[in-house]
Amino acid sequence: MNERLKQAIDRLKTFWMERTKAQKAMIFGIAGLFIFVVAITAFLATRTNFVPLYSNLSPQEAGQIKATLDQRGIKSEITDNGTTIKVPEEMVDTLKVELAAEGIPDSGNIDYSFFGKNSGFGMTDNEFNVLKIEAMQTELANLIKSIDGVEDAKVMINLPQPTIFVGDQQEEASASIVLKTKPGYKFNEQQIKSLYHLVSKSVPNLPTENIVIMNQYFEYFDLKNDDKFSTGNTFAEQHEIKQEIERDIQRRVQQMLGTMIGQDKVVVSVTADVDFTQEKRKENLVTPVDEENMEGIAISVQRITETFSGAGAPPGGTAGTGEDAVAGYQGQGANGETNGDYERIEETINNEVNRIKKEIVTSPYKIRDLGIQVMVEPPDPKDPNSLPQQTIDDITKILGTIVRTSVDKEVAGQLTDQDIQNRVVVSVQPFNGKIEFDEPKSTIPTWAYIVGGVVLALLIGFIVFLWLRKRKEDEEIELQPMFESVAEPNVPDINEEIETESTLRRKQLEKLAKEKPDEFAKLLRTWLSED
Repeated sequence: MNERLKQAIDRLKTFWMERTKAQKAMIFGIAGLFIFVVAITAFLATRTNFVPLYSNLSPQEAGQIKATLDQRGIKSEITDNGTTIKVPEEMVDTLKVELAAEGIPDSGNIDYSFFGKNSGFGMTDNEFNVLKIEAMQTELANLIKSIDGVEDAKVMINLPQPTIFVGDQQEEASASIVLKTKPGYKFNEQQIKSLYHLVSKSVPNLPTENIVIMNQYFEYFDLKNDDKFSTGNTFAEQHEIKQEIERDIQRRVQQMLGTMIGQDKVVVSVTADVDFTQEKRKENLVTPVDEENMEGIAISVQRITETFSGAGAPPGGTAGTGEDAVAGYQGQGANGETNGDYERIEETINNEVNRIKKEIVTSPYKIRDLGIQVMVEPPDPKDPNSLPQQTIDDITKILGTIVRTSVDKEVAGQLTDQDIQNRVVVSVQPFNGKIEFDEPKSTIPTWAYIVGGVVLALLIGFIVFLWLRKRKEDEEIELQPMFESVAEPNVPDINEEIETESTLRRKQLEKLAKEKPDEFAKLLRTWLSED
C-alpha cells in the first residue's frame, strides 16, 4: 500500500515538473475559481434572506417595531438610515398581519381612528379642535399619497373660527400642500384639477382659490380657470389675473436663477401693480396736409381783379352817399365825373384737409409697477461670504432687466436706474425653514458589490492570462523554423567509450534503479533467491 502511494506521489511530481509555468498558473487559477464558486454557493445557500417588512418609517415607528420583534426573538435588520426594517423572507406575510392586528406601527399621527380609541369625557373644545384638524391633515395627506406620481405629502389646514352671531359672514378655510413628486414626473391639467377638487371637497368651506399646492422644488401647481375673463370688473377676477401675472414672472425667475445657483438655493417673490382700466373712445381729427406750413391741398382757386383810373362814370352804380349810394365810393367832381384810381381783388380757394376718425379701445392689465424679492442661500450656509459679490451683482442686473421690460412702456420710459434698483431686492442668508424629505437609498447589500468585484477581477485575470499564453505560443511558432534550419551536425564524442554487452546492461540497470527503484529491488530479490 505504501509503495502504491509512493508511486502515485512520484507520478504526480513527475507530471507537475513536466508542466510549463503557464500551465501551472492555469491550474492554480482554475482551482482558485472552483474554490471561490463553491464558497459563494455555500454562503448563499446557508444565509438568511432578509426582505423589507416596512419602509419609509419614522424613528418612532422603527423603534417600536424593532422592540416588538426583539421581544418575540425574531431576527431583523435596520437599513436606510433607520427607515427600513428587514426580516426573514418566509416571515414577512405573517408578521404584517400580526403587527397590523396589534396596531403596529403607530405613526404618531392622529387620524379619525383616534376618536374611537380615546372617546370619553374630559376633553376641552380647544383640544378637540386641534385633534380634529390634525386628523383631517393626516387623512388628506394619505389620500394625496395614493395618487400616481406623489411619493409623500404634507398638508397644513387653517380653519376659521366659528361665528357667534347668525348675521356674521362665515369665513373661508385655506390649505397649503407640499408634495414630494417622483423625479421627472409631469402632472397634466386633469390631474391638477382633480387634486384641487379632492382637497376642496375634503375640508368644509374651502374654495379652490384658497388652496396652494407646490412640490419640493418650489414649483406651483395652479388650477386654470375654464371661464374666459371679461374686462376684469369683479374683484375676484382682477385678483386672479394679478396672481397669474405674478406667478408667471416668479416661475421664470425661479427657473432661471435655479439653473444658475440651484433649485433649492433660491426663493423668489414677485409683487405687481396692475392697471385694469379699459378705455373706449372715438376721435374725429382734422389735420393739415402740410403740417409744417399748416396748409391743405388747394383743389379749386378763383381770383377776380378789377382796376380803374382817370375820369368818367364811376363803376358799380351811383356814387354818393344817398339812399342808393355805395359807401366808400369816391365822390363826384363838378361835372359829375369821378376822378382817381379804383382796384378790387377777390380770391376764393377751396383747400382739402386730413379728416381722421378713430375708435380706440385701450387694453387693460397693464403692469404699472413691479417688485422682485429674491432670497439666495450661499454655497456654505454658515458663511454668507461664500457667495461671490459678482454673482449678486449679476442677479441684480438680471432682475432689473426683467422689471424694465415687464412694466408698461410709458412707465418704463420714466424709470431711472435708481428707480429700478429700488424695485429689486437680493438677500443672501441661510434657509432654516427648508422642507426635507428622506431620500430612499439603494437596498443592494455590500457583499454583493464585493462578490461582483472579485468575479470581475478573476475574469479580467483569466483573459489576460489567455492573451499572454497566445502571444507566447505565437512567438515560439515564429522561432521554431529558425532553430530547425540551424541544426547542429552530429559529431561523435572522441571520449565516448565503445558500448559492449556488459556496459549496455550496466546502463540499463542504472536507469532502472533511478526511474523504477521498486522494480529494481524486485529484480535483485529474484536474483538473490535464484542464487
